[in-house]
Amino acid sequence: MKNIILIGLPGAGKTTAGERAAALLGARFCDIDRVIELAEGRSVADIFREDGEARFRELERAELIRRAAEPGTLISAGGGWAAQPGNLLSVKGLACVIHLRVSPEEAARRLGEPGGRPLLETGTLERLRELAAQRERFYATADDTVDTTGLNTEEVARAIVRVAKTLGGW
Repeated sequence: MKNIILIGLPGAGKTTAGERAAALLGARFCDIDRVIELAEGRSVADIFREDGEARFRELERAELIRRAAEPGTLISAGGGWAAQPGNLLSVKGLACVIHLRVSPEEAARRLGEPGGRPLLETGTLERLRELAAQRERFYATADDTVDTTGLNTEEVARAIVRVAKTLGGW
C-alpha cells in the first residue's frame, strides 16, 4: 500500500478532509506544517519571517520525505510543496499524490482571514489566483485529482478514500 500525499491550494481541504480520510482509512495523519511548527517551536509564519521561505522549504522537503517513508500515512503537504523543483519526483514510488483542486474563489471563502498563512497576508483572492496559476503545472502531475469545489468535508474525505483504494492499494 502506498502512502497518500495531498497537495493543493490553501483552503482545498488538505488538513480538514485529510484528517477525516485518514480516520476512514485507519491511517496515521500527518500535517507537515504542524510537524514543522512543533519541531521548530514556532509558527510557519514566524519561520518565513525570521528565516525566509527558502529555509522553510528545506524543512518541509526533509520532513515530507521522512514521513512519506512511514507506511500507512496520509500526509497533508503545504500548499507550495508540490511547486518546489524535485519534490514530486522525490516521493514517486513511495506515495500516491492527490491534488485537491479548488477554485481560488472557493478557497478564499473557506479561508476567511488568512491568519498565520505567510503567502496570503494581503489580497487573499488575488494571491490565491496567482498561486493557482503558478502551481497548476505542478498540481497537474499528481496521480489523481479530486475537485473539492462545492463539496463538504465528508464528501472530499470519501473521494480521497476512493482514490487511496484505487491507486494506493488501501
